[in-house]
Amino acid sequence: MALSFSCYASLKPQHQALLSHSNNNCLQKVKNLITTIGVPSITTSPQQSLQSGNWVKLICGASFEDVVDIRNLSLVYTLAGVDCIDCAADASVVSAVNEGIEAAREIVPLRRPWVMISVNDDEDLHFRKAEFDPDDCPLDCSRPCEIVCPANAISLEVTPGVLKGGVITERCYGCGRCFPVCPYDRISAITYVRDTTATAELLKRDDVDAVEIHTNGRQTALFEKLWNALEDSVGYLRLIAVSLPDVGDSTISSMNTMYSIMEPDLQCFNLWQLDGRPMSGDIGRGATREAIAFAVRLAAAKDKPQGFLQLAGGTNAHTINGLKKEGLFQTTSITSIYIAYSLPCLSFHILLPFVL
Repeated sequence: MALSFSCYASLKPQHQALLSHSNNNCLQKVKNLITTIGVPSITTSPQQSLQSGNWVKLICGASFEDVVDIRNLSLVYTLAGVDCIDCAADASVVSAVNEGIEAAREIVPLRRPWVMISVNDDEDLHFRKAEFDPDDCPLDCSRPCEIVCPANAISLEVTPGVLKGGVITERCYGCGRCFPVCPYDRISAITYVRDTTATAELLKRDDVDAVEIHTNGRQTALFEKLWNALEDSVGYLRLIAVSLPDVGDSTISSMNTMYSIMEPDLQCFNLWQLDGRPMSGDIGRGATREAIAFAVRLAAAKDKPQGFLQLAGGTNAHTINGLKKEGLFQTTSITSIYIAYSLPCLSFHILLPFVL
């Protein structure tokens, strides 16, 4: 399903009535399209989608904070029927997501998708921003950083004797593509950890339904510290996800330790995100191998903790075929594979929910 919207920043008074009529026609076409196609979210709850194998999640990005884009993405993908919208743990970002959701529901009476915020317990690739001083850039630089950035988060303008601009912080989500292409090695990464007090307050809002905790899978003490800092705020949630990379033989042990930390306070669904190749975003066939191998190993493990499994990190258009070859792609049972489009990085996340 493809939806198209026109956005206008300002209008002359004589054109406002004409635009209003045009917008009404456009909205009616959207209503008719959704009614004809039959978006599942008209009748199916996110919980039912998760359990039945129809779960779809939009990932706006743990560090992407452009509230205008986030609001518009949330509007369009709510109309498209997503079950969950994952965003940065920032109050203004969460508000933008909910504004987009409510704008969509004014067009068509859909149920609300769950709103998820992403946090980290330590340094993590998903929680960083690029940074450089444009004054240090030679005027004759070809500016490959600006060209390669997929989020249009770098803007440079030549003025007399100097370059102006730099990184547009709210648009940078830390993909890292600019780091290796700088011919003068002037770009650095600024990492950060989300404040747990602010996160706990966000989780208590009635418009936040889920949290995703990013951890390195090696130091469970940091995970426990974050979990304890969230205190009773986790009791407000419908889903708790933990994202971790493959740490070899200790992966299952770490997962079981983290589950034992969560279990006394766990009052909702839990999910494990298997981050095969974190923040890769590559489109080649080889990029998805780690993610598939991670999924195959975890799906076969008998001693893993309870929870759904979500495949991420390096997932792309080749992932489904790879999963089919491993016998993991089934569309009609509780162990179904789901696709969630990840924006702004435009990669795929594959979900393999298992109720264990």
